[in-house]
Amino acid sequence: MVAWRPDGPVTAGRFLADVRRLASDLPAGGHVLNVCADRYRFAVGVAASLVRGKISLLPSTHTPETVRQLLAFAPDAFCLTDSAACDIELPQHRYREAGEAEASPEGLAVPAIDPDQIVAYVFTSGSTGTPVPHRKTWGPLVRNIAAEADRLGVVGTPFTLVGTVPPQHMYGFESTVLLALLSGGAIWSGRPFYPADIAEALDAVPRPRVLVSTPFHLRTLLAADVSVPPADLVVSATAPLSGNLAVAVEARLQCPLVEIYGCTETGQTATRRTAETAEWQLMRGLQLSVEDGKTWARGGHVETPTALGDIIEPTSGDRFLLHGRSADLVNIAGKRSSLGYLNHQLNAIPGVVDGSFFVPDDEADGVTRLTAVVVAPELDRATLLQALRERIDPLFLPRPLLFADELPRNATGKLPRTALDALRRKLGNAE
Repeated sequence: MVAWRPDGPVTAGRFLADVRRLASDLPAGGHVLNVCADRYRFAVGVAASLVRGKISLLPSTHTPETVRQLLAFAPDAFCLTDSAACDIELPQHRYREAGEAEASPEGLAVPAIDPDQIVAYVFTSGSTGTPVPHRKTWGPLVRNIAAEADRLGVVGTPFTLVGTVPPQHMYGFESTVLLALLSGGAIWSGRPFYPADIAEALDAVPRPRVLVSTPFHLRTLLAADVSVPPADLVVSATAPLSGNLAVAVEARLQCPLVEIYGCTETGQTATRRTAETAEWQLMRGLQLSVEDGKTWARGGHVETPTALGDIIEPTSGDRFLLHGRSADLVNIAGKRSSLGYLNHQLNAIPGVVDGSFFVPDDEADGVTRLTAVVVAPELDRATLLQALRERIDPLFLPRPLLFADELPRNATGKLPRTALDALRRKLGNAE
């Protein structure tokens, strides 16, 4: 079984037939913006693009400005969509369901992909807001996924992946699509977001089942009054997870939780069992070195030595501690901390559902002041500030501390700076 859909399972033969059918239908353009919401259709689209030698474009958003910038990067790009309401301003190719397609015996052969073939360009936003492309080739991706499968202990196991993250995101692409296709697993075609949807999706697939999620989705799942079927493994990424939350997730879903550390430039780099240790362990073949104040990753699936944007403390052997993003460092009156550390302390306070520190852009007096927005319906400002005083230096207490009903997180659980700043202005004006 390659996938599970609401109407039943999908065999490898059906998948290969769908791939060959779509590959023959794709238009001439060499670059594909695959926005299929159904995870199975997305996987078919990626595989069909590989077979035809086309390159998938995986930006973090699909805003009109991002699409215009993609078109400047790849003028021959077209959009592969499974939605009749898609309004992306690119030539569109609609995904067409073929019913119960049957593969011929020769059609069951798995296409061979050249290790040097470019699979995708994954885009991050540069300091100017212009998407920055990072090329991903087939060989290193395969090595990365093989290392992940080995670390997660799913090699030779007919597992099913249920993902709360979109497949267009690098983490979702690796851990909900490629991990299944390259390691003998199956894909759940949906993308559950709300707690009840996650519980329903887990219940819809056979065990062993793996929930691939984020700290935001997991925190929300624990806070909801829903019955959650047990899983066999939980995988988390996109932001550091607190030890307390990891312990609670393991108890609720009755299975281990493994956290993945990585970035767009290097792919998946390390893992940890967060409920048991703060140390990260590098994936096989990878090495870290500190040179001129920067930490570099090399070896394994990392094709060229790459500087990491995080503050890393090597401990022993292949292990290290992570102290937040270099860009998140905050210096107030000569004392330094990181937004990642402050967010960790804020979200570890009992009663805090969600929260985030940030430095506003419109400070005009030359003095750094931190703002925090928090979702904590059962706490008042005085109680929360007192709890923070017990965890962080008073210099880093937020001024102001704002309360919200929810934070404007995107589909991967991250907080776009523009959305957070707009919320801060709205809440500040309301007080």
